[in-house]
Amino acid sequence: MTIHKEGKSLLFWTLIVLAGINIGLHQLIPEMDLFLNLFLLGSIILYLAVLQFFRNPAIPLPDDPQLIYAPADGKVVTIEKTLEDEFLNEERLQVSIFMSPINVHVNRSPITGILKYFKYHPGKFLVAWHPKSSSDNERTSLVIEHPSGVQLMVRQIAGAVARRIKWYVSEGDPLVQGHEFGFIKFGSRVDVFIPTDAEILVDVNQSTRAGITPLARFKA
Repeated sequence: MTIHKEGKSLLFWTLIVLAGINIGLHQLIPEMDLFLNLFLLGSIILYLAVLQFFRNPAIPLPDDPQLIYAPADGKVVTIEKTLEDEFLNEERLQVSIFMSPINVHVNRSPITGILKYFKYHPGKFLVAWHPKSSSDNERTSLVIEHPSGVQLMVRQIAGAVARRIKWYVSEGDPLVQGHEFGFIKFGSRVDVFIPTDAEILVDVNQSTRAGITPLARFKA
């Protein structure tokens, strides 16, 4: 299993701190075997939980220009028509994916194209499923222009726990379908604003995998 670069420093220092606490407790209260063993077990479970959060499994990269793939692992919580008024200024189908702390948190490009627009928005940290999290929370907005000229918006949204959004792209960059463009730490949400004439291929409550699950198909 590959560990994502965002987690390597945290995992190192978490290991150092937990090891230091356990060694210190063994020096201070060596007679309390049951407590020490339980604390050690808890430390191992905590470390493994953090470790699994930063896993970065390899995936077979998609290559289908007609399909829009999920940008995140998680569960579809919203499929609805909405007015996207930040950049596209038109009605779109919004598909929202909630990422729990147990999901892989790598964000992948749903299509191949050019990044025509990028903006970071500071904001609140409402729970990710809150209706206003898409507009009020800390977030980034990316608009990718497909080779056909169709534009797709992807929005990374921080949640109540996830307070660090990372991105590795800037305006004008080429993006390749299935390749990583960002990462969100510790639970969050990603919205995709899809043309209304596209065929939606997922349902609410369906699980998704970034770069593997097709969300929609462009109009032929």
